[in-house]
Amino acid sequence: MTSQTWVQRVTTLNQWRRGGERAPHKPLLLLYALGRLQQTGSSSMSFADAEANLRRLLEEFGPPRTTSPGYPFHHLTTDGLWMVRTPSGPGSPGPNLGRLRAGATGELARDFAQAVERDPRLFAFVVRAILDTNFPSTLHEDILDATGISLGTAELSEAPVLATMPRRRDPAFRERVLVAYEYRCAVCGYDGQLQREAVGLDAAHIRWWAADGPDEIANAIAACSFHHKLLDRGAIGLTVDHKLTVSSHFLGRSAMAETLVLSVIERPLLAPQLGQPLPHDQHIAWHAAQVFRAPARLAPGAPGAP
Repeated sequence: MTSQTWVQRVTTLNQWRRGGERAPHKPLLLLYALGRLQQTGSSSMSFADAEANLRRLLEEFGPPRTTSPGYPFHHLTTDGLWMVRTPSGPGSPGPNLGRLRAGATGELARDFAQAVERDPRLFAFVVRAILDTNFPSTLHEDILDATGISLGTAELSEAPVLATMPRRRDPAFRERVLVAYEYRCAVCGYDGQLQREAVGLDAAHIRWWAADGPDEIANAIAACSFHHKLLDRGAIGLTVDHKLTVSSHFLGRSAMAETLVLSVIERPLLAPQLGQPLPHDQHIAWHAAQVFRAPARLAPGAPGAP
């Protein structure tokens, strides 16, 4: 198979979809298996040994709802990229955790594993494609670290977005968003420049581009790199009245954590210039349901707050 064919296969997985809900279970298992292949020369793993790591990946990078690592371990077999066998022979026993723990093992399909092993460039293409079609770029390095994949920043950025990728980004999106917000972070007001160029300032999608979020100002805020990452990790969120929330799962005891994060609870977003749209309710609702790690912290002085 060609590189484009493999990329197409990993970017068109049969993923469960309903009402915009995220389901990155199969992509995370693929990345975890690719990491094992790169580290050890084999992607083979018993479910019993891999269960805790898969659960952690789902908790860290999956949607904020309870899910089972048994689902991708079983269901990825339908995409032809993953094989499962039990002591009684080939074939998955289903997603039931008890049955999977009783000796089930999985590994990448032999032709797929051999293809990415033979061609390091294809390995990088496949990893980049899985990341791009499922996660924002702010999370890529974290996911690579968590799955044990060694891929330098330059190597990752140079992996081409091949023609089989289903969507193309709008190259003018960042500039349009920064102009709308007058080159200021909508969370903290940061407006740094280096030789007249904005530095450390991003156009942050509210509904991720990887989750069909449009490249529109109504689906974005200007954000410094720090608050962009916190938004994408679900540590901070937005309300429909355009105020900021902070996840109760975020912990920070230092004065800096108080200044940069905890102090923004219920702070209004800095608004874009007149004539530009505020973040749309439907994108805020998607982020609240699919990314933000609820519940939100109470503001100091609010009823029920300490």
